[in-house]
Amino acid sequence: MIHIIDTADNIVAFRALAEVTKEDFQAAVVPAIDNLVKRINEINFLLVLDTDIGNFTAGAWLQDALIGLKHLGKWNRAAIVTDTEEIISFTNGFSYVVPGEFRGFKKEEFNKALNWVEGNI
Repeated sequence: MIHIIDTADNIVAFRALAEVTKEDFQAAVVPAIDNLVKRINEINFLLVLDTDIGNFTAGAWLQDALIGLKHLGKWNRAAIVTDTEEIISFTNGFSYVVPGEFRGFKKEEFNKALNWVEGNI
């Protein structure tokens, strides 16, 4: 399940809870990202993981990859907020392989992550 987090107009933010499916991505994430790209021509993205990464279905991973590829040159800043060190490290390394800046943050750093994605840091 993915919930939209209300934030500034220049970003899209989500909270992942329990099982995350392809349908969750199609209903919440895809339209929000498409709309953001139409409005500001870039993607500033925040995802709070309040579930284990193993709760993402194969369809969810596929949708995630398709979103990334569809807008490959539009990624500006993306933050993943979690307390899992491996995910933070993976996210931090992602900037070396794709356009845009990607950073992992601990849950206690949520406000810092949000400010960074908004461009206030």
